[in-house]
Amino acid sequence: MKLDTKAMRHLTAEDWRVLTAVEIGSKNHEVIPTPLIESIAKLRGGASRVHKSISALAKVGLIARLKEAKYDGYRLTYGGVDYLALHTYASRKQVYSVGSRIGVGKESDILVVADEQGTQRVLKIHRLGRISFRTVKANRDYLRKRQGGSWMYLSRLAAEKEFAFMQALRDEGFPVPEPIAQNRHTVLMQFVDAFPLRQISEVPNPAALYAELISLILRLAQHGLIHGDFNEFNILIKEEKENSEPSTKGKEVERTAEEKEKVTVTPILIDFPQMVSMDHQNAEMYFDRDVNCVKRFFERRFHFVSTQPGPFFKDAKKTVGKNGFKRLDAAVEASGFSKKALKDLEAAIREQQAARGEQTSSEEEYDAASTDGDEDDDDQDDGEGDMGTNEPDTSRSDQEADTPRIDMKSLSISNET
Repeated sequence: MKLDTKAMRHLTAEDWRVLTAVEIGSKNHEVIPTPLIESIAKLRGGASRVHKSISALAKVGLIARLKEAKYDGYRLTYGGVDYLALHTYASRKQVYSVGSRIGVGKESDILVVADEQGTQRVLKIHRLGRISFRTVKANRDYLRKRQGGSWMYLSRLAAEKEFAFMQALRDEGFPVPEPIAQNRHTVLMQFVDAFPLRQISEVPNPAALYAELISLILRLAQHGLIHGDFNEFNILIKEEKENSEPSTKGKEVERTAEEKEKVTVTPILIDFPQMVSMDHQNAEMYFDRDVNCVKRFFERRFHFVSTQPGPFFKDAKKTVGKNGFKRLDAAVEASGFSKKALKDLEAAIREQQAARGEQTSSEEEYDAASTDGDEDDDDQDDGEGDMGTNEPDTSRSDQEADTPRIDMKSLSISNET
């Protein structure tokens, strides 16, 4: 679903309390009973005021009533969680306005946002329930006790894991966007002026870029990590022009300087929910897959084939944690991200990939070329509360990717709770 913030400015403090109450109730209920919503919200106006807010929230699709429910109640939609996350960012002065959606994948949406100073940032919204989780949630350990909020739980896990690894990688000097904040199922990060590798038709030196990417894979391994989806969708290429000599007066000299102008390309790594440890039981398979993704793409796109064999997992394994390299897999786990949570998320991603008939993730970060209407939101069977939008689709195509349209809409939140 596309994020539509038009209704945000019209929500009252009571509406936010009721929406929060529905979120709290979702931890233990698939459909939150209306009396429970009333009890959690504790509005001064009592039941009548709660019902007024429920009606307002359902009208704009933030909560929804299920058909054929055994009792009167509501469930939280993706739109509702989106609003709660944005409300938190706005209250903390981290996001002031929301612009275009610049990327869409099977498990996330990517939007341009800005703070009060107009500094552009990227908001990644994880949507692990986009491919209907009804097909994969039965009899799964990671969902048995969380049937009511399975998609919220898993999407939040994805956001938490991504933020944790981005922070750890950034601290070690890896070329990743700067993580700014994480809330619920979203990650707020630095806006990087770059293009996905899949959009790049040629580079000045394919061999040098190939070597740099392979070096990144090996460097991750030294820190105990495997990206798990190291492909042309999740590698951004930042281009920078540089002159080999300073410009001086005179047209002839200026022309010579232009001829000597060079373009350097820097890879930026993104998308980390599927990242695994070098100690993972399937580590060799994930490592080899990452290496082969790079090899295949460079042969297909740039007609470049390395004369060097490998790299091989057995050799990379010997370098883990050696020569003073910090094991980031252990560091992230020690920070509070439990093994169970990691297993839950890995199982969910694997199941969801199987549900859509794919063996590897092809999430198209910073690339909206795939906005083909296949966004199967989990709210499709709700009888009430589907949030539509009259806004035009401002997602950029490959042809206009270098000039994204940013139509910022401010988040007017005057009634904070």
